[in-house]
Amino acid sequence: MTRLSGLAVAALAALAAWGVSTAVPAVPLLTAAVVLGIVVGQLPAARPALAGPLKPGLALSARRLMRIGIVLLGLKLSLGDIADLGVRAILLVVAVVLLSFAGTYAIARLFGMPGRQPLLIATGFSICGASAIGAMSGVTRGRDSESATPIALVTLCGTLAILVLPLLQVVLGLSPVEFGHWVGAGVHDVGQVVATAQVAGPAALGVAIAIKLTRVLMLAPMVAAVSVLARRSEARDPAAVPAALPPVIPLFVAGFLAAIAIRTLLPVPESVLTAADAAQTALLAMALFALGAAVRLRDLFGAGGRAIAVGLLSWLLVAALALGAVRLS
Repeated sequence: MTRLSGLAVAALAALAAWGVSTAVPAVPLLTAAVVLGIVVGQLPAARPALAGPLKPGLALSARRLMRIGIVLLGLKLSLGDIADLGVRAILLVVAVVLLSFAGTYAIARLFGMPGRQPLLIATGFSICGASAIGAMSGVTRGRDSESATPIALVTLCGTLAILVLPLLQVVLGLSPVEFGHWVGAGVHDVGQVVATAQVAGPAALGVAIAIKLTRVLMLAPMVAAVSVLARRSEARDPAAVPAALPPVIPLFVAGFLAAIAIRTLLPVPESVLTAADAAQTALLAMALFALGAAVRLRDLFGAGGRAIAVGLLSWLLVAALALGAVRLS
């Protein structure tokens, strides 16, 4: 019962984000949800409730609902659609993800981002934004406060991409298909990819979604690899107890892979896919509102704007790597 109030607030926030996205189609629903959470988190009058009676339900939203949403995200992925891109395009996407991960991690470490934030920033910028951060945070057992800054950064930079990348299409001389490839390889969240690529037409949008979902597929091996490393690290720690060791393959990652297999191997009815997509969007919107509410902009802009610098440099790196992949494809 103590969680109901927080869950109800998260659900109302998701509904409000849907209203904003419906009224302004250029604003992705999940982006609206996390921005709404950030705004609420800055209100002095709201902080006692966020840290008090609403905290259990918001924590459940940020973790459990996030993981269920990631499992349902797997139903968007068909290995057949990804295979249609061709081996060269797939290898280039994998290369962009790995180089983006390594590069953004190095940038965050160079600027002295604390705790697990370099890992979370690298995951969010290289794979699929806030949902990837939530998945990786679940494996590393990070606190919600550690996820707040990375989520704020990928939201800020993904929103900038919606505004800036279409303007650069003409400057760079990209065809619609090339632009879609660039957006799919370089923009963080799936909703942000759709909002950015649709400006250039259906050809750009189709390629962007296929490339983006190929990046999303990298979520499972990346999270599993970090889980294995965390398990080995805790196993070497004499203070750790065996029961505390994280699973080699987290349950929600196994569910994500199972959902991909179902979509690939079985004729899933369109009505089921539509319902799953709606549920996944609603769950992730609730989770992202909860995570956004933990953001403190004073911390984000503090320390000489260190976090902002990390976000912008990481964004430029990912965009440059994605553009390089376009030129090579």
